[in-house]
Amino acid sequence: VQLVESGGGLVQPGGSLRLSCTASGINLGLYAIGWFRQVPGKEHEGVSCISSSDATTHYVDFVKGRFTISRDNLKNAVYLQMNSLKPEDTAVYYCATQRHSRKCSGSYYYFDFGSWGQGTQVTVSS
Repeated sequence: VQLVESGGGLVQPGGSLRLSCTASGINLGLYAIGWFRQVPGKEHEGVSCISSSDATTHYVDFVKGRFTISRDNLKNAVYLQMNSLKPEDTAVYYCATQRHSRKCSGSYYYFDFGSWGQGTQVTVSS
């Protein structure tokens, strides 16, 4: 099973994008879902997570107040609303299912997540 990310694109600094994470053959509502990003030459970097059990959310410091994660279990989707985008937010963004718990812990250890998609490119540039 593989997740599918969409919604990326080119946006000016200060702009907004909403990323979507969907899947077929898997009920995303049963999983905590994490959003990550990666720039060339660097490892995946955790961005945000939303729990399955109670929909609690976690954000890393550099996106707090700018990004909002949400889920719609009827649509089998998880979203990442990104506002006040900065050039340093430029990356390929991925979503993934958390393996061992339905609740986000604040840890974004790569191997605790699975079903990685192909990612969606976000470019913030004037």
